[in-house]
Amino acid sequence: MQIVANVLVVLVAIIHVYIVVLEMFLWRTPRARAAFGTTEAFAEESASLAANQGLYNGFLAAGLLWSLFAGGAGFQFAVFFLLCVIVAGVYGAITVSRRILFVQVLPAALALVFVLLAR
Repeated sequence: MQIVANVLVVLVAIIHVYIVVLEMFLWRTPRARAAFGTTEAFAEESASLAANQGLYNGFLAAGLLWSLFAGGAGFQFAVFFLLCVIVAGVYGAITVSRRILFVQVLPAALALVFVLLAR
């Protein structure tokens, strides 16, 4: 059970690393514009905001990865950062796109269930 929980935590971290790359480094590219449904003009105007948002996603990924190496505190870190992903994802789904429920919330919720079960 612990292996499945760890794999799911890594998967959620990888998703957020990918989001970091899109928001911080590829925001103005056609790939990022397609992923986020933005126009070229909007991407130009909002690049600094997207980079800031990407940095926050990087902290989520770092916290999730840290949970795997934090020893006894790893469980608490995993639960905390997965809950952060879930809350941010629900807010994003309400305010931006329901697709976020499937991209961020569902994997994080599944990982949280397995982290709790593995305890």
